[in-house]
Amino acid sequence: MEARAPRPGVPVRGSASGRPVMAALDLLGRRWTMRILWELSHAPAGFRELQRRCERMSSSVLSTRLDDLTAARLAALHDDGYRLTPLGRDLVEALAPLSAWSRRWAEEMGDAPPSDQP
Repeated sequence: MEARAPRPGVPVRGSASGRPVMAALDLLGRRWTMRILWELSHAPAGFRELQRRCERMSSSVLSTRLDDLTAARLAALHDDGYRLTPLGRDLVEALAPLSAWSRRWAEEMGDAPPSDQP
């Protein structure tokens, strides 16, 4: 079982330094984290809706990831479901160049990139 959510200033998997970038990479590298962020970047969603959008991932994994993302202040629960916080939206915006690069990579590999898939 994974430890609590990574935090800047605290040692994380692969780094005892506590550097913020290492904590961020640990958090983002956990399975399903990026998919949940991607889904929430398009629209808020309740637990069951997120589970459906994420190809029916297990409820325990979804619960753990949502706990991680809320502890990291990237997502928050509102009346209409989970939403990205301003910090979460900043992260998604910061990842936009990676999305653009991945489309160029797909083209180089000869694959047509789907426009609406993670």
